[in-house]
Amino acid sequence: MLREYLPVLLLLGFAAVNAVVILGLGELVTRTHPTDIKKQPYESGMAPLGDARDRFSVKFYLVAMLFIVFDIETVFMIPWGVHYQQLSCAVRLVDGVCPAGQLSFFGLGEMLVFAMILLVGYVYVWKKGGLSWD
Repeated sequence: MLREYLPVLLLLGFAAVNAVVILGLGELVTRTHPTDIKKQPYESGMAPLGDARDRFSVKFYLVAMLFIVFDIETVFMIPWGVHYQQLSCAVRLVDGVCPAGQLSFFGLGEMLVFAMILLVGYVYVWKKGGLSWD
């Protein structure tokens, strides 16, 4: 049983030791000379404006959630694309090819339904003004 998990444990051990060694070397090698200017926060060459704990508009969070939702769609499209040929064949593939006359609409149809649901959601958000930033 331990033999099956040994590569994973070795990898985790190597990653932990590597992280400790790199952080330790960085601590030993670098010299710090803190000054008031170096301690100030840096924001792309501009002086910091306002407090770091300012409240953001709800639109910011809405756009962030929409990005995640529409980004997740690619997570579902990649496996579909990999198995598209298998999904569009009514019988098992023979040597990686669908036999003649056995093509089906299932593989394409399920992705069209998925894309239509996403399109309806996108149009709904667009009409509600969720993508406008003002």
